[in-house]
Amino acid sequence: MKVVPIGDKVVVKRTESEARTAGGIVLPDAAKEKPQQGKVLSVGDGRLLADGTRCDCQVQEGDRILFTTWAGTEIKVDGEELLILSEGDILAVLD
Repeated sequence: MKVVPIGDKVVVKRTESEARTAGGIVLPDAAKEKPQQGKVLSVGDGRLLADGTRCDCQVQEGDRILFTTWAGTEIKVDGEELLILSEGDILAVLD
């Protein structure tokens, strides 16, 4: 199933968090922090402006992004955890 966001919303799949620290210590699931990076899966139509036109989103499907810590809403689709967030919560596009 494909999730199609509305307006300036973006669907993101978080990247996997590291299972080990830099020193080689294995982290349990409870100790892992949720990563603030992800891959854009789907993009909405864009923000609606005051004159009735739409401003296209600055990110595209397939972009790797960095977003704020408490951004968006987590959902589960077909057993896969996804994040729907506003374009304003995106901090940067990573190369």
